[in-house]
Amino acid sequence: MNPFKQLLRRAGSQPPLGTWLLSASPLLAEAAGHAGFDFAVIDMEHGPLDLGDVVHLLQAVGGTRLVPVVRVPWNDTVMIKRVLDAGATTLLVPFVQNAAEAAAAVAATRYPPQGVRGMAGMSRAAKFGTQPDYLMTANRQMAVIVQIETEAALGELEAIAAVDGVDAIFVGPADLSGSMGLTGQINHPRVMKAMADAARRCRALGKPVGSIGVELEVMAQYRAAGYDYLAINSDLGLFVQAAQRSIAALRGRDTEHVHDLAGGTREA
Repeated sequence: MNPFKQLLRRAGSQPPLGTWLLSASPLLAEAAGHAGFDFAVIDMEHGPLDLGDVVHLLQAVGGTRLVPVVRVPWNDTVMIKRVLDAGATTLLVPFVQNAAEAAAAVAATRYPPQGVRGMAGMSRAAKFGTQPDYLMTANRQMAVIVQIETEAALGELEAIAAVDGVDAIFVGPADLSGSMGLTGQINHPRVMKAMADAARRCRALGKPVGSIGVELEVMAQYRAAGYDYLAINSDLGLFVQAAQRSIAALRGRDTEHVHDLAGGTREA
């Protein structure tokens, strides 16, 4: 079975926790895998990643327990084909607005007759031709997560979730806030209410739903609302936040000891 689907099935009362990989650094990706994250999104939509970078990140996390999810830059059949040939098996497809777009995303991940994915026998996905049954088994290995990020898409949630081959929903709070006229206000009560409503509806449909947050308090609210998997921040975000906290703490300490320094004393 697809590893992301396995992750969701064995989650129990603890939603899988992930992060975003934006830096294009294989070392940071590998470190994230060893840090304890259950999954990570390799982000081609907003990260500076080309297809070669995706391969390197997939290789980097391949020796860890982390399950990679690749967010393609757009719901594009050609790009999806290339990312799958590079070895991805779980895709996050952005800005899906209706059932037809969800169906197109699923079709792009399936070989005929179930879909329109072009066939290649020597791809990294097929272990460079050494997995002779790949073309016959690949369709069963795929997972498709569709990203809902507007009020209009939320209105189509039930129809989108009902598309055969849509394995999970992801609700993007940032773009959702923008579509509601509340750009950047992801903690606004209206946005939080919409997020909670999306989770409730997905639970009623039996469809796993996930999201991303930065503040732990907001993440706790998502969990309480019933989100099945959650991502916290990104590799770059976690680094910058830790760096800023350390700098602020050290500068505060220096200020406290300014009189000691002026008097000629200094701590080691």
